[in-house]
Amino acid sequence: MNLDVLARLRESYSRVRHASKLDKVRWMVLYSSDITILLSLMGFVDLYIRWQKGMWPPLLAVAAVLLAVHITLSFRVIRIAVGGGPRPARILATTGVIVLLLSIFPLVWVIPTWLGTLAPFVRRRTIVLASAASVAATNLYVTLADEFQPAVLLTQTVLTALCAAALPANMSLWRVAKEAHEGQEAKARLAVSEERLRFARDLNALLGQSLSDISARALGASRVLAADPGTAAQEMFEVRELARQSLREVRTTVQNYRALDLDEVLSSVRAVLEAADVRCTVRAATADLTPEARTLLATVVREGATNVLKHSKAERCTITIEDGVLEMSNDGVTGPVGEHAPIGLAGLAQRLNAAGGTLEAAPAPGGSYLLRAAVPA
Repeated sequence: MNLDVLARLRESYSRVRHASKLDKVRWMVLYSSDITILLSLMGFVDLYIRWQKGMWPPLLAVAAVLLAVHITLSFRVIRIAVGGGPRPARILATTGVIVLLLSIFPLVWVIPTWLGTLAPFVRRRTIVLASAASVAATNLYVTLADEFQPAVLLTQTVLTALCAAALPANMSLWRVAKEAHEGQEAKARLAVSEERLRFARDLNALLGQSLSDISARALGASRVLAADPGTAAQEMFEVRELARQSLREVRTTVQNYRALDLDEVLSSVRAVLEAADVRCTVRAATADLTPEARTLLATVVREGATNVLKHSKAERCTITIEDGVLEMSNDGVTGPVGEHAPIGLAGLAQRLNAAGGTLEAAPAPGGSYLLRAAVPA
């Protein structure tokens, strides 16, 4: 049993440690809002004092149950607001009725928290008017029932201002954080899309004219085939030569595309990772590498960055290159790692082995993931 508890604690700690910045902002918003709602717990102290003064215990017990329900439902409302859900009209109506029932005491602690939970779903003007009306009504009730009490006026005014302002401010902070996170993701996707479009434009410019020529000559051969087979055969020979030439051009383009500039790849990978909210540190000595080694390492860096973005929740990534050895580590892999895809790291490992190099990728001590590639310097 103790081992299960320790395992769950480790898992929770790991989840908190490797949580994204957006998750951390969400937790901050939720828990700070919860603290505001927990001010309603002072209502139990108020009920205890009334019990000591001789108030009827069954009535106080009902009030305590209503107060507990109010606090529980208020927590739920905050989570709906942070999650972007629709206005929970039934929950807000229920807590509003509870506040009215508890107002007969009156418990000045519950009215501000209810106004705070209502604030994310209504206009600011509505909250301001409702806050002023609640302070005035409560103090009028206290004055008519007993006498004017400045402490009640001050307490409710401060609590109302705190709850009615703090919870909407938290929601505004959460919306800003979400928009910033979505903007970073869009920037990373845009960088990938631009690279794909560039390669697509190159292929289109290369193959467009060649394929048009092949299509035109094949059509001409089909038209003269019955009347002049020799001419048709000559046209088809030229079609074959055009196809071979196009294939050579495509291979040359792909090879040039693969002949990546290592420094440019390192710069672009760092920009893409930082756009995705991953702090990236690069320390690379590339001046003495051969063109083949630079291309191989650039391919590994690009594939490693893709894996960081797609398969991890990394916050930090470190890239070092020294004496033909690349080490790329990140802190975003916490669970077991499956086999490498044939078109991904496994394919790169075969390519490096064929060139006399090595590639290894596996979790490392300390909770990080290490991609290590070595090429002939």
